[in-house]
This record gives sequence, structure tokens and C-alpha cells, in this order.
Amino acid sequence: MEITVLYFATLRDHTGLTQERLTLSEDSTVADLMDTLIKHHVKLARNLEVALVAVNREYAFPDEKLHDGDEVAIFPPVSGGVSDPGPSFFRITEEQLDLNNLLDLVISPTTGAVCVFTGIVRGYTERGGERKTDHLEYDAYKPMAEAKIDQVADEIRAQWPSVEGIAIVQRIGLLEPGTPTIMIACTAAHRDTGVFEAARYGIDRLKQIVPIWKKEVGSEGEVWVEGDYHPVERDRRT
Repeated sequence: MEITVLYFATLRDHTGLTQERLTLSEDSTVADLMDTLIKHHVKLARNLEVALVAVNREYAFPDEKLHDGDEVAIFPPVSGGVSDPGPSFFRITEEQLDLNNLLDLVISPTTGAVCVFTGIVRGYTERGGERKTDHLEYDAYKPMAEAKIDQVADEIRAQWPSVEGIAIVQRIGLLEPGTPTIMIACTAAHRDTGVFEAARYGIDRLKQIVPIWKKEVGSEGEVWVEGDYHPVERDRRT
């Protein structure tokens, strides 16, 4: 059987490939694929030990069987709804983020409280010692990222039914210090309905399961910033 393998972030840098077609034996599993990749790309061995795998845009695990035509994404760790959900807006974009526009999309006549989280590119980072950041380069496995953002919103609604509107917008591409990178907005009728907690959950969960990465570029070189969270069964959308 033939499958398509997609590479992201550090794995793309090390292979020099964005994707490749591979032929595997019938009944091959994700574990078999990883063994094959280690043989084909010896320098990837250490990265593949901690890499995450998605098959057809959903997280997959070692014993999962592959099928002819599958799309398999390999990438480093990233940093249930209600019957009548409120307004929602989710997007991965290269365009400048606009808070007022975002709020217009999720505020309704019953809205009395809005909690917004905005991430900003820092001009300095203390990771590995303080150093100046020239810019960040954000990358994403876009189709899967948008699907997992939608999953995060479903999880928010399941835990905080009083939340009405949800907007999650992530910017990708080259971003300079002071530039907003992400905006998460949650709305509700009142401030004491969990709207603060919901917005916090949104950014924390996004850092766990949404395949988005950033490369820090500065005077001392460049480095992909990778997390250490590995998905478990509950992270799959059922």
C-alpha cells in the first residue's frame, strides 16, 4: 500500500521535505511506519522518538493499522458541544488579528461579559538565557489545526455551558515583536459564569493538541520551540 507522509517544524527541517510517498506492506501499523522512517532518515531517530502522529487529521497511536491512501502527518509536540451553541469563529490565518472584528463575530444581544486572551511576540526571551528575538515564524498543519480548535471549543462548551460565543484565531507566518499571535474570546451573560476559566482553558488546551509550532529567530540563530505533551486517547475526537 502507498501512504503520504507530511513533515512539519523540526522534522521538515531535518528531512528537507514537506511530504513524501512511501510504500508499506499490507497490515502495517503506525509503529511499523516509524521504524521505516528511522531507516530512511537516520538523522531523525531522536526526533521520531518523541514525535506525534496523525492519520487523516486525527491523532494516532503505535498499534493503529494504516490503509492505502492514508495521509500521515509527523510533527513534534505542540506547544462534546451543546444542543444550541452560541456564535463561534475559528481560523488559522496569515492576516493581522483585529480584536474589534473578532468581538463583532461572537457578541450577541445576551452578552454581558467577554474574556479575551491575546498572545504577543516577545522582544526578548529567557529560554536558555536571555536573548533578543528578531522575529518568530509560526507554522501549522492547517486542516488538522482548525479541526482541533473546533474540538477545543466543544470541550469548553461541555465544561462551561453558560459560555455563549467562542472565537479562536491563530496567526501564522513571520511575526515581529509586539505582534499579536493568537486571540481567544469567550462570551457569557455574566462574568461569574466561568468565562475567565473558559478562556484560560482554551489557550492551555490549544498548546496541547493543536498542531502549531513556532521558530524563534534572533542574533544567536534560530530554534524551533517544541512542547513535551503527548496526546492520549481522550484527545481524539469521537
